[in-house]
Amino acid sequence: MTDTRENWSARSGFIIAAVGSAVGLGNIWRFPYVAYENGGGAFLIPYLVALLTAGLPLLFLDYAVGHRSTGAPPKAYEQLTKKAEALGWWQACVCIIIGLYYASVLTWAGSYIYFSFNQSWGADPEGYFFKAFLATSDAAGFDMTFISHLLWPLIGVWALVLVILYGGVRKGVELANRIFMPLLIVLFSILVIQALRLPGASEGLNAFFTPNWEAMKDYKVWLAAYGHIFFSLSVGFGIMVTYASYLKPKTNLTGSGFVVGFANSSFELLAGIGVFAALGFMAHAADKSVQDVVSGGIGLAFIAFPKIISSLGAGAELFGILFFTSLFVAGVTSMVSILEVPIAAMQDKLKWGRAKAVTIIGGGTGIVSIALFSSANAIKLVDIIDHFINNLGIVSGALVSIIMVSWFKRSLMRELELHVNSISTIKLGKIWEFTLTVITPVVLLSTLGLALSALLQKGYGDYSMSLQLWFGWGCILFCAIGALFMSSLKNR
Repeated sequence: MTDTRENWSARSGFIIAAVGSAVGLGNIWRFPYVAYENGGGAFLIPYLVALLTAGLPLLFLDYAVGHRSTGAPPKAYEQLTKKAEALGWWQACVCIIIGLYYASVLTWAGSYIYFSFNQSWGADPEGYFFKAFLATSDAAGFDMTFISHLLWPLIGVWALVLVILYGGVRKGVELANRIFMPLLIVLFSILVIQALRLPGASEGLNAFFTPNWEAMKDYKVWLAAYGHIFFSLSVGFGIMVTYASYLKPKTNLTGSGFVVGFANSSFELLAGIGVFAALGFMAHAADKSVQDVVSGGIGLAFIAFPKIISSLGAGAELFGILFFTSLFVAGVTSMVSILEVPIAAMQDKLKWGRAKAVTIIGGGTGIVSIALFSSANAIKLVDIIDHFINNLGIVSGALVSIIMVSWFKRSLMRELELHVNSISTIKLGKIWEFTLTVITPVVLLSTLGLALSALLQKGYGDYSMSLQLWFGWGCILFCAIGALFMSSLKNR
């Protein structure tokens, strides 16, 4: 029999865990670059519009669905309508896939904390990262070459995450977030202060905040803003549904949502200031423009920042340790939230105890992750899986959940609205209904249509078709089969 369903110790525990989920690796390395590429200071306007008209409305929907049902996505959606259980399992499977590669990036961040002590990357951070550290294969197809120094850190990451998950909601997830989130804020605040004191920091901030008003006329900038908000807030793929299900019956849902939404955005702004102040220093030291040194994603975290660290002289070690520890801490809290979704789903469906669900789901995902990402394919698989699962898996799940409620089950929308309003200080109404009926579906449909068209016509990047089929489309197929299979099983 399953354990009695747990709750957060208090609303503050839920809020800090929800913020911990929302604030992840992407906030530090993705937002600054996205903002810079899409109008700099001007991007903040579509970003805030997206937060208010899509991010928060969808966040409130996730909260309402999870809190009303006191269940993970499969149980929560099944209570809305029987046929929707498969949607919940789709989201749970998406989280399993994300967990596979997220652990790998966490391993890199953890390793680079150690590398920062003596700046192991030397004069060529790019060559060190791809060749010496990841030992990336030049083979077009799948290369099973084992990389031993990637194995033990990856095992360590999975062990840490599983220990937190074994602790349960209060003693594991909530406690970890109460420790890690204040630590992250302190570490990153020190990092930002250090970065602002560097020569050339003002040049970086000018590049980040200077508005390009012309960019706002481009629909792609608006799609970028909406797309980033969905991923950033952890909405649309089951995390917030699951977290809200652990709330006590009388909880201020909308008040909590506003705190989470604006806390997440505030951290992203802080990340942008810190990252671009550092990039400004790098440009100043190299006598180049910021445009010549800026990069996003993996390039920013593991190539550009090591270059900055190497240029700092006496303060290099501290700066490197602060940055990579921040990445690692932010990633741990997000990864815990990602795996909590399928674990809670299996507890609901099969009446497993907590320990059994963590062992089978967490342990099984960990074994596959270790097998795949301690090989010479690590960086390729991270890139391919991340692209497919974000652009197709998350977006399609979010889109179906919104359309189901706002287009085909309008009575459910009203029920959810009444549920939220009965316990919240800020009431939902016509504006919330309009955004979920019109704005959010249109944006998600556009995003999904463009992504699907590009993948079908051109594929992704320069990767071989075999890698894209196995690890791109294969992950989407896994989610579909998993959703159909699990929803076909009878509840115990």
